Amino acid sequence: MNELAGKVAVVTGAARGLGRAIALELARSGADVGVGLRDVDRDEGLVDAIVALGRRALPLAMDVTDLAACREAIDRVASELGAVDILVNNAGGGIGGDAIDVTEADFDAVWTLNTRSTFFLSQHAAKYMRDAAGGSIINVASQAGLVTLPGEASYCISKAAVIHLTKCLAVEWGGYGIRVNAVAPTFIETDGTNEALADPVFRADTIDRIAALHRIGKPTEVAGAVAFLASPAASLITGHTLVIDGGWTIR
Repeated sequence: MNELAGKVAVVTGAARGLGRAIALELARSGADVGVGLRDVDRDEGLVDAIVALGRRALPLAMDVTDLAACREAIDRVASELGAVDILVNNAGGGIGGDAIDVTEADFDAVWTLNTRSTFFLSQHAAKYMRDAAGGSIINVASQAGLVTLPGEASYCISKAAVIHLTKCLAVEWGGYGIRVNAVAPTFIETDGTNEALADPVFRADTIDRIAALHRIGKPTEVAGAVAFLASPAASLITGHTLVIDGGWTIR
């Protein structure tokens, strides 16, 4: 329960879904948490929940499409919580549509949200980690970066780029003691997937494609993997993408 004791983490997109579960799991593991929020006044009780676990929590204005604000937020974490040991690039999303109809604006929006933000937030956090001679960055990619999802081409491309970016940064920054890994979840029961999974035909098809376990994932199943990758137990793991897909991509 205390493998991350004394560590300070930053989690983007932390208000709900995977981000919330990840922030809470890191706190349960002993870390203080910078809580990255698109709307800093709407944390859905997360800060109080982290404090109730006996950890410090710092709410941060982190719309990841605003890099200047995000850099300022990371600086606040270093100043007020004393370090930046762990960064979880969780915030992201997609805009659906057949590839033949995707606009440049939509493509750029998805790339900015998922890939550009991951690169530049990692870059800024890594400067603190380099000075501290170590740290851990975990990027939330997706199984969509490994297989095709029809109607999600721009999203798939952006997450594939995150997976390869993870490898590139791991090689470049390993000499600083910085480990860079990713997780690639399948469909998880969250506010963001509820609408799609409410369609019984879509849900049944999704469960069928999760080829080994045949069930939708839970946020805690991703959060536990992130906490592991951030922990000393994963000290020799870097450049790796841990696929959390119930068997979808091995089908």
